[in-house]
Amino acid sequence: MKRFVFLALLGSLGVAHAADPFVDGDATAGEAKAGVCVACHGVAGKSTNPQWPKLAGQSAKYIAGQLAAFKSGERSNPLMTPQAMSLSEQDMANLGAYFAAQELSPGVASEDSIEVAQPLYRGGDSERGLPACAACHSPTGAGNPGAGFPHIGGQQGEYTAASLRAYRSGERGAGTQGQIMQSVAEKLTDAEIDALASYIAGLQ
Repeated sequence: MKRFVFLALLGSLGVAHAADPFVDGDATAGEAKAGVCVACHGVAGKSTNPQWPKLAGQSAKYIAGQLAAFKSGERSNPLMTPQAMSLSEQDMANLGAYFAAQELSPGVASEDSIEVAQPLYRGGDSERGLPACAACHSPTGAGNPGAGFPHIGGQQGEYTAASLRAYRSGERGAGTQGQIMQSVAEKLTDAEIDALASYIAGLQ
């Protein structure tokens, strides 16, 4: 009997994980809400515009959290803030679940970026107090859904570079994670930001 209960528990955990244990969202309901997102983020969140991030394959928790930040004003964007204002907490969870279920389209890194970016991404720079990007975002850029660290591998390089510069200038940085990113980005040069953005685009 104990063995049966244990196996049943494992089964229930497997189901919960498949449905995303961090956000209670409905992907089908999210798809119905995602039509307006296509204009900037592409069909199924597979953006082809380098200025707009890919949402496909992003963690549900991160997407829901960012939408909440836009709605509350913690994060400001002239296009995203009005879109988020009409969303309920459940809408945000549903959108997160939908985009998390989509397959991420891979990007391409510049060979020239590897020499500068790979050591920083994988090992950081202890002399400058720079942690390895991989520590939070994983060696493949898959992030850490439980901790809310986003999936960055394959992301649009132009968007990633713009985000790092926004963190560095203080324009972006809401919440604990935003403050962490500010402290990292302020130590990066323009050349390092561009190299990292390209390198990250090629991670799979």
